[in-house]
Amino acid sequence: MTSVGIQRKTGLSYDEALAKVPDLLQAEGFGILTQIDVKETLKQKLGVDFRRYRILGACNPPLAHRALSAEIEVGVMLPCNVIVYEGDDGKAVVTAVDPMATIAAGHPGLRDVAAEVRQKLSRALEGL
Repeated sequence: MTSVGIQRKTGLSYDEALAKVPDLLQAEGFGILTQIDVKETLKQKLGVDFRRYRILGACNPPLAHRALSAEIEVGVMLPCNVIVYEGDDGKAVVTAVDPMATIAAGHPGLRDVAAEVRQKLSRALEGL
């Protein structure tokens, strides 16, 4: 666990993890709305090399609706980001945002939905 994320170090390669994560998230009701290839973006924008690193924007529509209905400004924290990157040992590391540390902090009306999102994200990462 990181301070704002639920982390899973895997025995999988980056490509294997990147292929598996969307299916695990889908099993918990999340779809991938966005993908940012950080390595490619940094290469194009800055001309620098960086490890393989992808940010996935995952959304569970019923839970997003509940959160937005409770607190309209929570949209700045959506979708839920999940990162997949290649660790120093060549194995994939996967981290999902911890909504209890982010959206629920300071917003009592979001605690229940944040706890449910956290549970689903944790279960998805356990599949790795």
